[in-house]
Amino acid sequence: MRIYCEKDYNAMSRRAAAIIAAQVVSKPDCVLGLATGSTPIGAYQQLVKWHQQGDLSFHEVRSVNLDEYVGLAPTHDQSYRWFMQHNLFDHVDILPGNTNVPSGLAEDAAAECARYEAVVKSLGYADLQLLGLGRNGHIGFNEPCADFPVATHLVDLTQSTIEANARFFASADDVPKQALTMGIGTIMHARSILVVASGADKADAVRKTVQGPVTPDVPASILQLHPNVTIIGDEAALSGLK
Repeated sequence: MRIYCEKDYNAMSRRAAAIIAAQVVSKPDCVLGLATGSTPIGAYQQLVKWHQQGDLSFHEVRSVNLDEYVGLAPTHDQSYRWFMQHNLFDHVDILPGNTNVPSGLAEDAAAECARYEAVVKSLGYADLQLLGLGRNGHIGFNEPCADFPVATHLVDLTQSTIEANARFFASADDVPKQALTMGIGTIMHARSILVVASGADKADAVRKTVQGPVTPDVPASILQLHPNVTIIGDEAALSGLK
């Protein structure tokens, strides 16, 4: 596990973007596993900038997103499909048919999970999987639980996750209570994993992820068992490491 401590959010974002760009340059038809939330936005902005400068093309890239809220249409401004379009896809040359996000409107959640898992598997899983880190140690929407979930599944969001995401909605009551998410097993199939973490409120989760026991109580702790993980954090997020 490689850990990079950057001075601030902007420096963290630039380093993360550089690692993603290197993956795309070295394998133009790579499969990128993509994350949402506030932390990756800076990296996406840097990737867009390099594309607009003519330095980076996503024309052959395939992408698979980690998760989606249940009940939100792709056009809803808090859906993760909308997030990806707004922050990355609409600003680069990736082909729309090469982007994959679970459907939050699927009538049969179990069938949609099976379909999405099959899509990710058919692509050979991610060459590089980008992850944010929840305050409770969740990755994707894999919340603390009794066992590590293997495949894409329906999850009930914890109250702490709902409260953390309430800032994006009019109120906590408007935050969806369920989501579809890649499982831990799906994520661990990625050939490389890049974790980004910013802010003092992530320090405890980073510490438990890196230095704590491997336990489903801290889902991200499973990353200790992956052979190719890079964590990039700002000074505040890494302040709990000894």
